[in-house]
Amino acid sequence: MGMNGSTMLEPLRQGLPPIDPAAVSSSASCALPARFEAVRGARQFTRTTLGQWDLSDRFDDVALVVSELVTNALRHALPAESPRESHEPPVRLHLMRWTSRLVCAVRDPSHDSPGAAGESGDTAFPDPSGAAESGRGLFLVDSFSDSWGWHPLAGSLHGKVVWALFRLG
Repeated sequence: MGMNGSTMLEPLRQGLPPIDPAAVSSSASCALPARFEAVRGARQFTRTTLGQWDLSDRFDDVALVVSELVTNALRHALPAESPRESHEPPVRLHLMRWTSRLVCAVRDPSHDSPGAAGESGDTAFPDPSGAAESGRGLFLVDSFSDSWGWHPLAGSLHGKVVWALFRLG
């Protein structure tokens, strides 16, 4: 799987603030099933990982952002589940740690920009299609992380990655 793992992170690095990828001191990732209970699993994974990295004091903020990103991703992943792709869980959470920053990134199978909920235009204004919910989520992500962004996946991977960055120390 080693090869697959590194290609997954390539486009992520391009979308991030300028960080030397070689300087990643630790990283962890987990695949999440396309079910809403996966949010709890994502929080649990985040708690364990931050504990191992001595960052438990940051759990509340990071877990809130992880929950929002995973919820958003699942909203896209649930209808897209097709048996053909069942070998590859549609949503993946990555946590990466540098000396002075932590990044959480969530991959989902949709190419739409986060919060668009299928609409064109990246507004967070309430609308009848239910995009208001994800707009609120992104407002929280924006409030609790130091920066965030997203980009489509490259190559044979479908979907996008939404990431959020936390400064440490």
